[in-house]
Amino acid sequence: MKILVLGASSQIGRFLLPRLRARGDEVVAVSRWQHADSDGLTWLRGELPDRMPDIAHVDAVICYGPIIVLAPWLASGAAPGVTRVVCTSSMSAQSKLDSPDAVERELSRSLRDGETMLAAACEARGIAWTVLRPTLVYGAGIDKSLSPIARGAMRAHVFPLPSGRGLRQPVHADDIACASVAALDTPAAAGQVIPVGGGERLTSGEMFARVRRSLAVATLPLPVPRWLLGLAAAAIPRARGPISRLDVDLVADNEPLLRLLGVRPRPFLADGACWMPS
Repeated sequence: MKILVLGASSQIGRFLLPRLRARGDEVVAVSRWQHADSDGLTWLRGELPDRMPDIAHVDAVICYGPIIVLAPWLASGAAPGVTRVVCTSSMSAQSKLDSPDAVERELSRSLRDGETMLAAACEARGIAWTVLRPTLVYGAGIDKSLSPIARGAMRAHVFPLPSGRGLRQPVHADDIACASVAALDTPAAAGQVIPVGGGERLTSGEMFARVRRSLAVATLPLPVPRWLLGLAAAAIPRARGPISRLDVDLVADNEPLLRLLGVRPRPFLADGACWMPS
């Protein structure tokens, strides 16, 4: 297949490209940054929605960029000849629906609107589509959740450990790349929004503890009491959402992922390399 990859230099894209090349696919990768071409891999500079290069005939599109801007680009008739689209949304579409933070509620709305718009754009063109909704993503060291915490702790040699009973299900970026490839080849996945969680559920407190244990630098564990978290939530508006969810389960039902795509994500056994960008 000839596959257009949008968001090719993202944390998932970094794992996807080797998988596609191993299959023998011809890949056209789009990034905001300049990259060197290699055998079977052509890089183009561009950015959705209005800074995209002209795209010649491709068979499929895999997108790890914002779904809300992918939909109108497809609706415009871009990428003629495409018959398959696989893209990522986020479980935040569901988990942040009733967040106390207005910015998070808007993110949830934008994700759900993007999913609806994508389905409409694809169906109008007769394109089979699949949306993957991952939970918290890690693995490439460029995520905005666990990696900044890990690197900050290594610099300070102190690791804050907020208590939390809510379950988490972190998913490695490579497992999402694996699901993306499987979706390309699975007609039954067409028209589906598929949750993608990691292979293990653990409390948020244990998740942070495992990140600390994975670090190459010794850090002092610093438990953060509930009263201090409450003060932080009151004083820092952007912290209210994450703090309010410490005791809320943020998990995905992987049954459709296994049944439709045959993908079993790995458990949360991270090492220090997961938090450092390559």
